Amino acid sequence: MGSSDSQQQIDSFRKQILEAAKTKTPLSIEGGGTKTWYGNNNQFAKLSTKNYSGILDYQPEELVITACAGTPLREIEQVLAEKNQMLAFEPPHFGEQATLGGAIAAGLAGPARISVGNLRDFVLGARIMDGKGQDLSFGGKVMKNVAGYDVSRLMPGSLGTLALILEASVKVLPKPAASTSIRCQITQAAALQSLNKSAGQPLPLSASCWIGANQADSFGELTIRMAGAEAAVYAAKVSLCSSLNAKELDSQEAETFWTQLREQQLSAFINLQADETLYRLALPAACGPLDLVNVGNISSEIILEWHGQERWIKGPSDDATFAALKQLANAHGGHAMRFRQGAKVNPANQRFTLLSEQTHSQALEPIQARLRASFDPSGVFATNRLP
Repeated sequence: MGSSDSQQQIDSFRKQILEAAKTKTPLSIEGGGTKTWYGNNNQFAKLSTKNYSGILDYQPEELVITACAGTPLREIEQVLAEKNQMLAFEPPHFGEQATLGGAIAAGLAGPARISVGNLRDFVLGARIMDGKGQDLSFGGKVMKNVAGYDVSRLMPGSLGTLALILEASVKVLPKPAASTSIRCQITQAAALQSLNKSAGQPLPLSASCWIGANQADSFGELTIRMAGAEAAVYAAKVSLCSSLNAKELDSQEAETFWTQLREQQLSAFINLQADETLYRLALPAACGPLDLVNVGNISSEIILEWHGQERWIKGPSDDATFAALKQLANAHGGHAMRFRQGAKVNPANQRFTLLSEQTHSQALEPIQARLRASFDPSGVFATNRLP
């Protein structure tokens, strides 16, 4: 995108925002439209970033790439691959048109999140436009230049309810020299115990996934990925294959599995009934198998990612089931959300655990309110997509 075209697009964004502020009509920010189902439902007019696209700066030696919000993720990943680099947090695409701005706004990370950190950890700087039409820049393009208030890291997970992301600088990493995946049959309790033990050792664990019935003593399928230096990966493979009686996967089979897990294309995800909800539970590392007996008519299948810190459960969409799961997760120091809903489920359902519903997050509620009032005093981005 040329500089004149870029400025025209920025001016167009400002005009739309100022008009929305004047008429008190919220705008729902949208990139490629691949995650419109995520978060609370809204029917407000769209502010599209799709045409504000292009890689602005890429410094492989500094491990940083800067791009416009509407730049397709596949374009960025292709450019990085040419230099043997990657977006280490493995953002889910959920469609061919996924954009950088949409990935950051959603704040979702893939299987490698347990080993490399969250998406937020990789955002070095951002250029945004607030609800007053102000063009603001925060952070920097290299780690040593990131100073001041870390406003750029407020954008990940904000779902477009704080400001419009115009551009972002993201840290990238070299692709690992070696990678392999192993698989075994093991109970949920034993899998969690083994993963927590292995995570405390100097092993190059990159990702893990256990799929099976939601009873502690039921056997399921545990898949573990290791990535890093060749010698370290080989040693870890030999050790874990021996201790878990696991087998190494073919490289293509492994790649397909982790991609389908990231994009939620495994059968455990896609077989969501029209009246069901896919619940996501975020839990501490030491949390063992959950007792779901009193939760209701929960599906017999559960998926554990991030060494058990992220768990996916399908079940009824009623408020009682959601309340029970929130209470269960909160008791363990975590939280729950309605991640994806079936076609016949009420789209007006509240999808998130509210800050006020958890003792450890209640103090954040007034801070969130002050941030929104500062960045968006007229409520231009107040779509309630994020409560």
